[in-house]
Amino acid sequence: MRYRVDLSYSGEGFCGWQIQPSAPSVQGAIQDALTMLLRTPVSLVGAGRTDTGVGALAYTAHFDAPAELDCAYLLRKLNALLPKGISIKALSPADPAFHARFDASRREYIYYLHRVKDPFASAHSYQYCYPQLDFEAMNRAARLLVGRHDFSCFEKTGGDNKTSVCTIFEAVWEQCPRGSVPTFGAAQDYWMFRISADRFLRNMVRAIVGTLLEVGRGKRSVESISELIASGTRSDAGESVPGHALFLSAVDYGAPLLQGNDNEQKDI
Repeated sequence: MRYRVDLSYSGEGFCGWQIQPSAPSVQGAIQDALTMLLRTPVSLVGAGRTDTGVGALAYTAHFDAPAELDCAYLLRKLNALLPKGISIKALSPADPAFHARFDASRREYIYYLHRVKDPFASAHSYQYCYPQLDFEAMNRAARLLVGRHDFSCFEKTGGDNKTSVCTIFEAVWEQCPRGSVPTFGAAQDYWMFRISADRFLRNMVRAIVGTLLEVGRGKRSVESISELIASGTRSDAGESVPGHALFLSAVDYGAPLLQGNDNEQKDI
C-alpha cells in the first residue's frame, strides 16, 4: 500500500532533503526511522530536492508498505523517534498511483529578509542592512519573471536537468505578516519574497533574490531583468543569497500540468 507523508523541517543541520553518502539528510532520517519501525526496508520519495540549509514549511513525500498500517500510531512513533528539526504533520493512505514528485503541479517558496540587526530573526531570515532598498522597483522587476521562460541565467552551473524552461506563476515582495518571524523591530524592517512555479532549477530562487536585491540597490535597472532572461548566463545575474532564509512553503497537487512540463524539482 502507498502512504502519503506531510511534514515540515528545518534545514539547519541537514545537507538538504536528498540522501548524501556522508552527511545527514532529511530523507535519510525519515527513511531510517520508517525502516526501524516497520522492520522492513523503506524507500521514501519526496516532492523534490532542497539544498543545504533550506527548510520546508510544507513538504510531501510517499512510501510503500507491504501491509496496512495504523497511521495514527505510526505518526506518534515517527515524531518521537525523529530529530527535533523534523515534524511529521500527517500520514495517510494514498492512491497507488500517487507520486509526491511527479504529481506536483505547483510549488511555492518564501525567502525571509530583515533590514535591522535582530538576533531573534537571524536563524531563519537574511539580515540585509543596505540603507536604501527600493521594494517598489524590486516588485516591478519581479513581475517580469512571471510567465514561461528559459531561466538558465538563474541556474547553478553543472546541473543535469533536461530543460531550463519553467513557468513562474507569481513573484512578489511583501512585508512579513506579524508573527511570521520573531521580531522586535518595526514592521517595515521585515520582508518576504514569495514565488511560485511549476518547477524550479537548482539554486534558482536564491539567484533570483540576489538579482532583485541589486535592482533594489540601483545596481541594475528593472528593464535589465527581461534582457537577462532572454540572453543572459548565470555569471550575468546577481550573487546567490544564503540558504537558511529560504523555505518551501507549499506543494500543490491535482491541477492540470502545463504542456512540456517534466515537473522536475531541483535544488533551490
